[in-house]
Amino acid sequence: MPAEGRGPDLRQASKVTRPRRLADGPATPLERVQKLQTSLQAKAKAEPAFRFYSLWDKVCRADVLEEAYRACRRNGGASGCDGVTFDLITAHGQERWLEELRQELRAGEYRPQPLLRVWIPKSNGGQRPLGIPCIRDRVVEMAALLVLGPIFEADLLRNQYGFRPGLDAKMAVRQAFWHVSDHGRSEVVDADLSDYFSSIPHGPLMRCVSRRVADGTLLSVIKSWLTAPVIERDQRTTRCTTEAKDRHRGTPQGSPISPLLANLYFRRFLLAWERFGHRRRLDAYVVNYADDLVICCRPGNGPAALTTMRELMTRLGLTVNEAKTGLVQLPEASFDFLGYSIGRFYGKDGVPYIGTRPSRKAVQRLLQRIHDATTPHKHAESPELRVAAINRLLRGWAEYFNQGPVLPIYKLVRWYVQRRLQRWLVRRSGQAGTGYRLYPDEYLYETLGLYALPRRRADLPSAKA
Repeated sequence: MPAEGRGPDLRQASKVTRPRRLADGPATPLERVQKLQTSLQAKAKAEPAFRFYSLWDKVCRADVLEEAYRACRRNGGASGCDGVTFDLITAHGQERWLEELRQELRAGEYRPQPLLRVWIPKSNGGQRPLGIPCIRDRVVEMAALLVLGPIFEADLLRNQYGFRPGLDAKMAVRQAFWHVSDHGRSEVVDADLSDYFSSIPHGPLMRCVSRRVADGTLLSVIKSWLTAPVIERDQRTTRCTTEAKDRHRGTPQGSPISPLLANLYFRRFLLAWERFGHRRRLDAYVVNYADDLVICCRPGNGPAALTTMRELMTRLGLTVNEAKTGLVQLPEASFDFLGYSIGRFYGKDGVPYIGTRPSRKAVQRLLQRIHDATTPHKHAESPELRVAAINRLLRGWAEYFNQGPVLPIYKLVRWYVQRRLQRWLVRRSGQAGTGYRLYPDEYLYETLGLYALPRRRADLPSAKA
C-alpha cells in the first residue's frame, strides 16, 4: 500500500527497479531515468564516503524533467502562487513548457517562486501549515529527487520507514509490535516532536546533504528552496513572509524534496543513538516513520531512554512535545503509533494477548469524514457520485487498517455509513424519516454499489509487506 504520510509518494519518485521492455526496442524516458538511478545507487552503496561532484547536469536532463513532470501530474495538487495549473501547461504545450524550463535551468537563470501557504486540519484539532510550490518548482524539486533519492537511499537506516521505496507505515507498526510482543521490550517511549519539519536547522541539514553532494549549483538551489518566502492569502489581504530565511530553520511540508530532507536530518538522531551505544546499553530500539518515533526498551530502561532521547533532540536543535511524549508500560497501558493502538487485548475465550488494532482516533477520524461526506451541502451531487466518494474513503481505510481484531470495528463503520447515507438520501429527496425503510441496505449495496466492508477475516484486504 502507499505510504501514509506527508508530502509526495517517494515510492514512485525514487524507485530504481528497471522495467522489462521488448528486445531491441528504444529505451523510454522512464527506462533511461531508472538506469541512471541504478548507477547512482550502486555507486553510493559501493563507496559510502563518495561525494558526487556532477549532479546538476543530470537534474537538467530532458528525460529526468519529463519523468518529474509525470510524477507531479500523478500526485496532482493545487496550483501555487502563480496560479499556473496542469491544464494551462497542457494548453501551452507540455513539451514546449519543459524545454523552456530546461533551458532556464541550464542557463543558471532558475529562481524558485514563493510558496503558497495552505492550512490543513490536524487530528488534535489544530492546523498544520503546508507550503505549496508552484508547478514549475515542484517539477524541478522532483527532478532533483529522482537524482538524489537513490544516492541517499543507500545511507538511510533500516529502522527509517517513512517515504521510502518498498517500505510503508504498516511495516513500522509491525516492527514496533515485534519488539514489544516477541522480544519483551515492554517499556515504550512514545515520543512526539514539536513542528519537526518547521524546526530543522538549515546549517546542519545542508551539511547532511553536502556529505554526499559536492555539486555547488545543486546545493545552492536546495538552499534557495529552504529559504523561499511564503505568501499567505485571505479574502482581503496578501501577506509575504520570510520566516524560514530569518530563522534559518524549516523545510516546507508540501514540497517534493522535503520528505527526503526530513529523513536525512532524522538520520542524525538514529546514528547518535547507535554510535553512542544507547541501543546496546539500554536494549532500546527506535522505530521511525517521518517525525513519528517510538523507542521499545527492556523493562526498567524506559526512563533512561526517555531522558537520553530528550538530550539528543535538544543537541540537534529539535523540541520534544512534552504534552504528547511519555513512557508507556505494557501490558498495563497501550500506545498509539501511526494510527494503530498496540497493547493488551482479550480474545473470545477471555485470554489476554498483546496485539494491534485501529486506534480510537483513527476510527473517529473516519466517522467524521463519512459525516462530512453526507451533509446537506452535498445534496447537489447524484447518489452515485456520493457513493463513489465514500467508497474511496472506505477502501483506502480498510486496506490500511486490516491488522488485528478489526471485524467489530468494521461492523461499527458499516452501520454508521449505512445510516448516514440513508438519512442523506431521504433528506435529498425532501422526505421525512431516517430512510431506513425507503432506502434499505440492499438498495445501498446492490443498486448504488456501496463498498461492503469485510464481515469475515478471510475477506480482509491482503496486507503486502
